[in-house]
Amino acid sequence: MAVNGERDLREGTVKHRIVALSEDNLIDAPEWDADPFSCKWCLYWEDPELPGGRTEDRDEAFRRKLDWLKRVEREFEAPGKLLYVEGSPVGYAAYAPGRFFPNASAYPAGPVSDDAAFIGCLFIASRENRGRGLGSLLLEATITDLRERGTPAVETFARRGSAENPSGPVELYLKHSFSILRDDPQFPLMRLDLR
Repeated sequence: MAVNGERDLREGTVKHRIVALSEDNLIDAPEWDADPFSCKWCLYWEDPELPGGRTEDRDEAFRRKLDWLKRVEREFEAPGKLLYVEGSPVGYAAYAPGRFFPNASAYPAGPVSDDAAFIGCLFIASRENRGRGLGSLLLEATITDLRERGTPAVETFARRGSAENPSGPVELYLKHSFSILRDDPQFPLMRLDLR
């Protein structure tokens, strides 16, 4: 299901479209000029066997990400969202039950609760697009999707004091009624009950 609309952001009205992540559109995940260069090539959460979740071979990384997406879809439906602004992909979100993100168990504030979906990534790729409310748009679409599926809760590891984190900063989640389930100096486990 796509969410289309116009929304007043800090710089004015922006046309956007949010779509379910799929095998057909994973290739559209936004790219940037720093490692890992795109969420479509990053396997940090999904493949703990890879050092840092990365392989030098982008085709191999994409194939592994696509395989992961197909596994999740069989049990959970679409495991994320893509955000397009003015027709260009600018944001990516990946979420599913915690068991699909094995690296989440390595965090001191973990593990992810059994009843919760886990947001492994909620990322606005370009620094120019951050701070405009786009992360909120993507998070709101994620919450709505999980609530409509009957998911009891959603959790993520957010970063204190920095937006340079695939899941986003603590402040973003607090603004959307998440609370700190388990604290940590760097990456507290945030939770929002959806029922």
